[in-house]
Amino acid sequence: MNSARKLVVRTLTKVDDNNSYSNIVLSNALENSELSAQDKKFASALFYGVIERKLTLDEIIAHYSVNKHDKLSSEIRNILRCGIYQLLYMDSVPDNAAVDESVKLAKTNKNPASAGFVNALLREFVRRSKALPKRSSRVEQLCLEYSCPVWLVSKWLSEYGEKVCFDMLDTSFGQPPTTVRVNTVFAPLDDTLKLLSDEGIMFSRSKVLENCIDLYFSGSVEQTQAYKSGRIHVQDMSSQFCAAALDPRPSETVLDLCSAPGGKTFTIAEMMDNRGKVLAFDLHTNRVKLIQSGAHRLGLDCITAHTNDAKVFNEQIPKADKVLCDVPCSGLGVIRRKPEIKYKKPEDFERLPQIQYDILETSSKYVKQDGVLVYSTCTLSRTENDEVVDRFLKEHCEFSSCELGEAFGNDRHKSRLTFTPYKYDSDGFFVAKFRRIR
Repeated sequence: MNSARKLVVRTLTKVDDNNSYSNIVLSNALENSELSAQDKKFASALFYGVIERKLTLDEIIAHYSVNKHDKLSSEIRNILRCGIYQLLYMDSVPDNAAVDESVKLAKTNKNPASAGFVNALLREFVRRSKALPKRSSRVEQLCLEYSCPVWLVSKWLSEYGEKVCFDMLDTSFGQPPTTVRVNTVFAPLDDTLKLLSDEGIMFSRSKVLENCIDLYFSGSVEQTQAYKSGRIHVQDMSSQFCAAALDPRPSETVLDLCSAPGGKTFTIAEMMDNRGKVLAFDLHTNRVKLIQSGAHRLGLDCITAHTNDAKVFNEQIPKADKVLCDVPCSGLGVIRRKPEIKYKKPEDFERLPQIQYDILETSSKYVKQDGVLVYSTCTLSRTENDEVVDRFLKEHCEFSSCELGEAFGNDRHKSRLTFTPYKYDSDGFFVAKFRRIR
């Protein structure tokens, strides 16, 4: 198991030093390792756990350090992070094992004092009953307990209130569900469910969306026969609701202007029974190829994919019955999938609302008379969601809000909706629907 810890420390250090994507770095490290399946599972849990709890772990390190002015190397800091994470959050690891294995890792460091420092800090943390530091304000204490920056906790409290804020904090940790959409164009739902069962894959069907299921197994979806044969594609429930708001029908022309990697495009085509025209676009050629390959795997030949800048009107694109603009956003609704997002600075997102508005405004020019326009994001931010929608309605009287529709159950009469993970165990998401009235 020590080799698993060593791999995690090395990989975390690489992420820190090179500002690399954590999922890619870990995937490569595990693929090139000789760890057992059990050790790989442990390494993954420890790696992502440390990233999720990094702010809390660093606060503990600073609080329990004897010399507050010592600058820790990235390697020693990650050894401490891993040790503290095991002590606090991994009940399967005995305290003495968490400390001893951390000290062994520190002994390989160039600084001979490193092992003694790691040993002293971790044992002092245990001696004090693993107590977290105390903060002067309620917001700061929440930030420490949930490893979330002050600016983000304050933002959610002020914009959404306590309930939504706590929903987002509570659900920002742990493994999100593996949700897929069943492609019923060429095979009935029951046939695909039987295929999954025959592969030994457990699943549960959604109670609110047809053809939506959660999978329960430890392997890769891409390696299942159901995936390889084009029976399913991975898509979070919130994104499937987004396609449901569009309510595409066979024979219609539908545009998805920010499509890649194509999940919503595929669901739209499936809802249309592969009849009509679905035009999918993305700014980058390599991402357009992802849409094309996905459509080919699923057998959805009503889809065509092209490169296009969604912010700039393209007269070559035809007017459509339904238009979806799922715009680039801060991603604050998918933190449990991408925990690094919460460590960004708020100024990193300042330009987004204008970009989002530009895409929404340009998208509206492609909508036919009486046609539908849907705006969506995977973030929880009033400035990126409600304020963009309010501005659009104020400046475009040719559009009005319209009901989301039957798929939304008790929320069907609303024209916009904010999803929190608590609602359906989905990603955090926002969707708004408009109709061209003149």
